[in-house]
Amino acid sequence: MLGAGGTASLRRPPWIEAPAVACTVVLLGVAFCVVYPLLLVVLESFQVAPPGQPARYGLDGWRAAFAEPLLRAALLNTFKVTLARQVVSLALAVLIAWLIARTDLPGRNWIEFAFWAAFFLPTLTVTLSWILLLDPDYGLINTGLAKLPVIGKGPFDIYSFWGIVWIHVITGSLTVKVILLTPAFRNMNAAFEEASRVAGAGTTRTALSITIPVMAPVVLSVFLLGTMVSLQTFEVEQVLGVPFRFFVFSTMIYDLLVTRVPRYDAATALAVLVLAAMLPLVFTQQWLTRGRRYTTITGQFQSRRHRLGRWRWPAFALMLALVLIVLGVPLVFAVLGTFMKLFGFFNIPDPWTLKNWTTVLADELFLRSLWNTVVLAGSTAVAAVLVHSLIAYIVVRTRYVGRRALDLISWLPFTVPGIILGLALLWLFLDVGVLRPLYGTMAALVIAGLVSGMPLGVQIIKSGLMQLGGDLEEASRVAGASWWATYRRIVLRLMAPTLVAVAMITFVGAARNIGNIALLATSANRPLSILQLDYIAQRKFEEAMVVACIIMVISLGGALVARLLGLRSNLG
Repeated sequence: MLGAGGTASLRRPPWIEAPAVACTVVLLGVAFCVVYPLLLVVLESFQVAPPGQPARYGLDGWRAAFAEPLLRAALLNTFKVTLARQVVSLALAVLIAWLIARTDLPGRNWIEFAFWAAFFLPTLTVTLSWILLLDPDYGLINTGLAKLPVIGKGPFDIYSFWGIVWIHVITGSLTVKVILLTPAFRNMNAAFEEASRVAGAGTTRTALSITIPVMAPVVLSVFLLGTMVSLQTFEVEQVLGVPFRFFVFSTMIYDLLVTRVPRYDAATALAVLVLAAMLPLVFTQQWLTRGRRYTTITGQFQSRRHRLGRWRWPAFALMLALVLIVLGVPLVFAVLGTFMKLFGFFNIPDPWTLKNWTTVLADELFLRSLWNTVVLAGSTAVAAVLVHSLIAYIVVRTRYVGRRALDLISWLPFTVPGIILGLALLWLFLDVGVLRPLYGTMAALVIAGLVSGMPLGVQIIKSGLMQLGGDLEEASRVAGASWWATYRRIVLRLMAPTLVAVAMITFVGAARNIGNIALLATSANRPLSILQLDYIAQRKFEEAMVVACIIMVISLGGALVARLLGLRSNLG
């Protein structure tokens, strides 16, 4: 008895076991990089002292924010743009993903790659390309239609509410949803649908009782992620909305930061309001997906494609038209813009030149920024796969007591506009003495990329893990395989396409990131995206289009590598 009691007394408590300690270290590290900067945002909303002066707190910033006459209009505009782009893009993305993953659509692999490539196009580049087509004065489509006697004047105006929605839908809103939903539809076990049909259920009842419930966590995550991104979009509204005085929350915050006397208190007060609006979405996602089983890949996995029959070629025509809109048009006109003497004017004598390319390629700043971009994007992608997969694995595959808190924290970077998150990280680096030497280095930009990409990366990997049945891992362990062998031969192979997707989405996000790193970039670590912004600020739109095309080449090269690796993983 004494021996047993003595042995029991020497046994380590479960809360100091190595796995729990490791999970706690991850939780504390993520909380420090995410929660602490957000707390700084809240604290700074009450800071009323001018920059460089001793701290003094009050409510002046909140009064200024609520006294802003455009606040109510900006709130309404933000809601309208978010609702319009999410409703249109989600319905269309579900249809596209289903056609690619679950039907015998011709050319479906290349169509899927086209949406990958379109997602990697910088939003600012796509916007400038469509301005060349839909500008009310010199847009090619409008000038062409104006020559028709029936029309007389170009009917399209990209500087409008629906112009903004159009750009959002054909860029990130649609393409990222297709990227995220297609693997989920592909991994869905066809045996569920087949069993429903054998039981006498029709197509509609099968979709309502089987397909939609099984796909619910992925669709919900994609919808919530899209909504959060919509609430903080900036570039499109800044370029297309300002000319007709159309402001949203993010552009209002930016306006407060770039005034002659920046109102950091008022800007951060508005950011806190965005945070308050985002948190219910995060809690809703946590509540709806908790305690439900969404496994779709098991030892009895079956994959079967639906035959489209007479709708096969009409569906292909629809997909081809969408590919031309989201990829073909931006590519063609982005390239044309780099050779224009005067951006947007096709009707001047001899409008084409190579001077823009020679000017940019001969600039030493460009060569340095190109190298910085490659290092930043590659480092962030590798780090994201390691860190984000570790967070997702702890949340989904362990019983760690703090896993739900870790899951909640991983959503938080999407709750503030990118420019404010960058400002919060700047305060983090300057406020913590140990991190102060990182300011101005590439490590600071990598950390910013990791934090800003955390919600998307973690949720993608989580969705894949939730669809990966534990019976395959259990069978491997019963057969005598070690944990590492099981992870390498079972989990890693099945998750490889998802991990590649996370790596490449992070790669392109880091290569074109502006808002999160604008305040952290210096002359020593400036990437191409910031160089492009500098060209635009100097009204050098032609040189900016050259830089945008080079960013596109880097992104499309990464998309091609990801696609080849994904196909190889699927074949394996």
